[in-house]
Amino acid sequence: MDCTETQRLLHAYIDAELDMADTLEIEQHLQKCPDCLQTYDNAQALRTAIKTSSLYFQAPEKLRKRIEPSVRKAKKVAFISRITSWRGLSVAAVLIFAMLLSLLAFTHFWPTSVASNSLPQEVLASHVRSLMANHLVDVPSSDQHTVKPWFNGKLDFSPSVVDLAPQGFPLIGGRLDYLDNQPVAAIVYKRREHIINLFIWPSNQSMRGEGDTITLQGYHLIHWTKSGMTYWAVSDLNLNELQQFVQLVQASSQ
Repeated sequence: MDCTETQRLLHAYIDAELDMADTLEIEQHLQKCPDCLQTYDNAQALRTAIKTSSLYFQAPEKLRKRIEPSVRKAKKVAFISRITSWRGLSVAAVLIFAMLLSLLAFTHFWPTSVASNSLPQEVLASHVRSLMANHLVDVPSSDQHTVKPWFNGKLDFSPSVVDLAPQGFPLIGGRLDYLDNQPVAAIVYKRREHIINLFIWPSNQSMRGEGDTITLQGYHLIHWTKSGMTYWAVSDLNLNELQQFVQLVQASSQ
């Protein structure tokens, strides 16, 4: 994403109105572009100044409750008006429109579509945020016997933590994260200057795929399930070395 596109979407980003893909692209651009970062800081400072000044007025709760029914009523009237205007359409056009709505609903609610599209983005977002927020580990340690016991009492499962330093993937620690609507373990490794997040949590019947590889925005994600657990490895490391890392983890958990 270039500066022009970032500037165009910046206020929507500040208001949390963008989807996950655009949000991640803007966050990555802000890391590299001091001019856009300055614009972002100025906008945030302006919002703070307005909210803390005497000009800012917080509407009382009673007013909000009085207005909401009118807004809902107006939306209902507008919807009925649009429905009425459809009477001028031909029967064929109405049938086509109904078919499109059915297809959209089917696509939206089909579980495998949700699982295959939203979870990888969620995993990638957790990886990127761990790098940006300077919150890579809760327990910094290269000792697997320090990292693994740290999760006791914090999770209802015991994640597998292995020492891969002899193979060139040193352990640097672990942290708690939240994915797929549940707390998960994030075991963090390093390969030269590349960080690898290995997310682990109990699998369920809706989780499918053995060794699935996905590439999103320059990052590689590899997913597999084994012995009742689901694993996601994510890094900007080249794919061959990330696959080597995954093979080592899988072999150690046999």
